[in-house]
Amino acid sequence: MNTLEAIKTRRSCRNFKPDMPPKALIEQVCEAGTYAPTGMNRQAPVIIAVTKKELRDRLAVMNSAFMGKGEDFDPFYGAPAVLIVLADKNVPTEVYDGSLVMGTLMLAAHELGLASCWIHRAKQEFETDECKELLKTLGIEGNYDGIGHVALGYAASEPNAAPPRKDGYVTFVE
Repeated sequence: MNTLEAIKTRRSCRNFKPDMPPKALIEQVCEAGTYAPTGMNRQAPVIIAVTKKELRDRLAVMNSAFMGKGEDFDPFYGAPAVLIVLADKNVPTEVYDGSLVMGTLMLAAHELGLASCWIHRAKQEFETDECKELLKTLGIEGNYDGIGHVALGYAASEPNAAPPRKDGYVTFVE
């Protein structure tokens, strides 16, 4: 699969199999994320790869609460792994840098046969004392904003085809 094909065929997955992908695949996805463009090549974002079920489930409960849903709702759609992208609040390009990391992670996952979905509310989660304490226990120091979560795993069903692109999406000025 070439890059353009990956871009055109990647879809968000909202129904994952419970099977954990091999660590080597998750590592490859994360490595790809470290090559995402960042402002002045600061490489200010960090990626936390969560494969520990207890922590994944704890994050799901927190995320679901920010949605106004109950603890039985899984905002990660059953994905066994979650990649969290944080970005340094002191870097003016933090949101752009973190967003590029998110996109790169999802394209790499697709290239490697994994499914993914961008899950929001990481910003709210990592503003809580609980998540700030989590970062300390992981040895991550700094002042970070949550950019997003990448729900990661194997799709439980085939993705839909891409809908047609809207008219006027691109304007050429020649």
